[in-house]
Amino acid sequence: MLKRKVRNGRSLAEQLEVSFVTNRLSRRIYVQVADESSGEFGVRAQKAALMAIRDSFKKIIVLGRPIVPAYDEEGIFYIGFLDFLLKPEMLLWQRR
Repeated sequence: MLKRKVRNGRSLAEQLEVSFVTNRLSRRIYVQVADESSGEFGVRAQKAALMAIRDSFKKIIVLGRPIVPAYDEEGIFYIGFLDFLLKPEMLLWQRR
């Protein structure tokens, strides 16, 4: 995905990538795997790529550490790596 920015009157392109996308019938899930070695900046970069997608399908960020799965205020679902691999039913949760 290419995102355009304007800085100092010049158009700049920024490449945003999603780790992977899964489709099943009329459902789609976007998944980002966050590199936590770059700290909060790395997670924010992954979130920016998901936020650039302008549809209402589920968006997930997988972290490399155990966390309590939860949604943030923008509707992004955060889950730990082991839960992502071992509990696929968690990916089907609906936002409440």
